Amino acid sequence: MTCFVSVTFFFFFLFLSHYCEAQQKVSALYVFGDSLVDVGNNNYLKLSIAKANHFPYGVDFPSKKATGRFSNGKNAADFIAEGLGLPSSPPYLSLVSEAKNSKNNNVSIVGGASFASAGAGIFDGSDERYRQSIPLTKQVDYYVEGQNEMAKQMATSALQQHLSTSIFAVVIGSNDLFGYFDSSTLRRKSTPQQYVDSMVFSLKVQLQRIYDNGGRKFAVAGVGALGCCPTYRLKNKTECEAEINNWAVQYNEGLKSLLKEWQSQNKGLSYSFFDTFAANNDLILNPSSHGFSEIKAACCGLGELKARVPCLPLTSFCSNRNDHVFWDQFHPTEAASRIFADKIFNGPSQYTSPITMKQLLAL
Repeated sequence: MTCFVSVTFFFFFLFLSHYCEAQQKVSALYVFGDSLVDVGNNNYLKLSIAKANHFPYGVDFPSKKATGRFSNGKNAADFIAEGLGLPSSPPYLSLVSEAKNSKNNNVSIVGGASFASAGAGIFDGSDERYRQSIPLTKQVDYYVEGQNEMAKQMATSALQQHLSTSIFAVVIGSNDLFGYFDSSTLRRKSTPQQYVDSMVFSLKVQLQRIYDNGGRKFAVAGVGALGCCPTYRLKNKTECEAEINNWAVQYNEGLKSLLKEWQSQNKGLSYSFFDTFAANNDLILNPSSHGFSEIKAACCGLGELKARVPCLPLTSFCSNRNDHVFWDQFHPTEAASRIFADKIFNGPSQYTSPITMKQLLAL
């Protein structure tokens, strides 16, 4: 018993040391992206139909309540924050609402913020089917406004130090590809190659804006195996849809090349790229090694693969949520998100390059 207690204390001490070290190194977490990392911004958008503010979303969240996260519990943004030793970054629009309610219009993002919005894309019009979201351009606009406000509150040197020791996480692009392959109009206007090239170029413009406004450490994720989500499997007799998967890979390769070039053009810039497709594909090809038994069907929904009808208050949901890769038609379960976050921090190199998040923190 004494030996067990000693060993337990030793590992607890190691965890505590890592936690404190992360807290010392990371000032804040700023999140940009779509529903994979939205922690509630869309709750504040009156016209949006892309909302997860109802049961059974959040059934496994600590509060057991829906928060706006498209998950049964926590999402990747939460696990990234935990790994950094930080609380989850609050939705930016919640900070705006609090400022208005207190009759103080000064919105502070010193402690971090999430600008991510379900339905958002790199392109401004990628949210049309969801009526309203915060596209990446607007997300960066909000960050710049927040950065300007911080500049009024802090000395220049202190602000530079704060931002240079913060992490800027960017998880976006899926909705742009979904939009392209679901739109005959877009497909007539450009080839898939032209479209993904334009995605990469447009993303670089927004990344540069963040850098120009103090961002130095970036964690950028590619898109996942989009053709393997339950909705797209329905279109291909329950198998992964190859065309959109192929262009997801092409986009990720273009993004990797862009980031390497972008780093060479900007002094003091560091980044970690996460190949979401490779990590996603690993879960699908080797589910049992990760504790999963269901890779095709959603946990929450109705109809074939539980993907004919979305996850709504009256739809059924599975009891064995840790066995499923997908929670709803498009989004991973908390269990899958936890695995993705672990790979973001620790690799191996087939998933994160040129360095892991843990190595990014050490710079």
